[in-house]
Amino acid sequence: MTEPQFTQQQREQPEPEEGSRQVPALVLTIIAALFIWAVYYLYADYSPMPAFLGDKRVAEDFAVPAVADGGQLYTANCVACHQAGGNGLPGVFPPLSGSEWVDAPDPGVLIQIILHGVQGPLTVGGAEYNGLMPHFHDKFSDQELAAIVNHIRTSFGNSAPKTDAAYVAQVREASKDQTTPWKGDEDLRPLLQP
Repeated sequence: MTEPQFTQQQREQPEPEEGSRQVPALVLTIIAALFIWAVYYLYADYSPMPAFLGDKRVAEDFAVPAVADGGQLYTANCVACHQAGGNGLPGVFPPLSGSEWVDAPDPGVLIQIILHGVQGPLTVGGAEYNGLMPHFHDKFSDQELAAIVNHIRTSFGNSAPKTDAAYVAQVREASKDQTTPWKGDEDLRPLLQP
């Protein structure tokens, strides 16, 4: 190699080289000891578990029930607005607890509300609510709608009579021409009259 001739060359450091540094023997010994211990542990503690000690469920236990669960459907579709206790949100979403629309002698009133929704001022328990409830006519079968109606009419302190899927189908057929949401009290108040 030649001697650097210029000052700039004299300031330069030699090119770096990648060294080969071995893994310390202590680290390798610890890894090997842990591996041997793990193999021994698995061997020493192995005990084949008889099938009768395990999970006793069978495939039928995981079958989806044929009957709709109104509580689950309410939780999935209604609880965001009407809340888990059916109390709604004051001034925003009406309560289902003690509502004249829920406790009406004819469950068809509540069925109509769920089927077609409500838009506009609606009075519940003396308080006026002016919002929009979506329609569910194309989302629920008659059996599912009956389950939700029964859940609402028998929960949250309500004790109104139940209905069935046949009555829901009858109400659905009778109101099939209703294509827009009910206009609050204006449309629904007459339904409460016997």
